[in-house]
Amino acid sequence: MTGRQALATRIGPVGVWLAALAEVPATTATAAAQEIERLGYGALWIGESPFHKEIFTNAGLLLANTERLVVATGIASIWGRDAVATNGAARNLGEAYPGRFMLGLGTSHAEIGRGQGHDRPLTALREYLDVLDTAPYHGPVLETAVPRVLAALRPRMQELARDRADGVHTFFVPPSHTAQVRERIGPAAFLAPEQAVVVDPDPEVARDIARAHIATRLRLRNYVGHLKALGYPDADLEGSGSDRLVDDLVAWGDPDAVAARVRAHLDSGADHVAVHPLTADQPGPAALLAQLRALAPVLVTTAAGA
Repeated sequence: MTGRQALATRIGPVGVWLAALAEVPATTATAAAQEIERLGYGALWIGESPFHKEIFTNAGLLLANTERLVVATGIASIWGRDAVATNGAARNLGEAYPGRFMLGLGTSHAEIGRGQGHDRPLTALREYLDVLDTAPYHGPVLETAVPRVLAALRPRMQELARDRADGVHTFFVPPSHTAQVRERIGPAAFLAPEQAVVVDPDPEVARDIARAHIATRLRLRNYVGHLKALGYPDADLEGSGSDRLVDDLVAWGDPDAVAARVRAHLDSGADHVAVHPLTADQPGPAALLAQLRALAPVLVTTAAGA
């Protein structure tokens, strides 16, 4: 079994991307993680910003309160801590929860205002990996290294992930991008795209929810540049996005329609798809979990046939 196959087997074909768990009380977050595990999703991806819970302590909390679920950082910003601290945190979680922690790293967004190297993100991440790979560590030696993926939307960052990590984690992408990434990184690297979803068959309702998600991303220059590189013209990127853009980036409809989009990523070369439920602005993860409950049976069927 190759490294990619072993990682894909460990994490499973379908997981959940849930930023909301960085905002809610610990008891609410752990209850959500436990339900996600019971529903059969293979992994839980959590995000980080300067304004929410620190990502490694949050991952430790979720790991401590689940039994099988893989918890992945999607992503831990390199501006949040130096590489030595990241090395110690990742190894600590890898030792405490063997096979259940995945380290996702990235350069985040210049607009967040954290770090001084956003004008040279590729160089900054490469130098960070240089330290991460050589930092002394006097804790226990792990039998299996903590897997590492890099947030990589553009070709040069994808090549860095191919060469210096186990693979790529992408966000805000259609299946056509997944196919391009697979071709670029080759057959040996792991690939895990995020897929935003709205489980609602009403086009007006679903697109309104999707646009709220898309509008915030269209204020971030790296996402805009990424979409332009994919061939979307300015007209598609104005305001909160055209119907075409919304439909390409957010899978909406009944569970079967959402499952078809997940399958499209898997057919395009993804090893794992992190399903990212969206709802109208509601406090807490209850409405998000309701979508995950509705999706679980058909997504397990989709994954089984991948």
